[in-house]
Amino acid sequence: MPRGRVVEFDEEKGTGVVEALDGRRLTFHCTAIADGTRTIAVGTDVAYTGKPSHLGEWQATSVEQLPSRP
Repeated sequence: MPRGRVVEFDEEKGTGVVEALDGRRLTFHCTAIADGTRTIAVGTDVAYTGKPSHLGEWQATSVEQLPSRP
């Protein structure tokens, strides 16, 4: 699974952005957070699956929080 970091998250809208290790930015909806919490902190390292959205842009799905870096 690709890895990245959450760089934006709007709790009110339930949307966020993951920045991949290669610099690509993928949007995600809170329902894509794998643990079901519907919220995630900016700066969290994540693994995710990417897929095209209905608008043709890539989005992150199955967003899984990774253990914090030391």
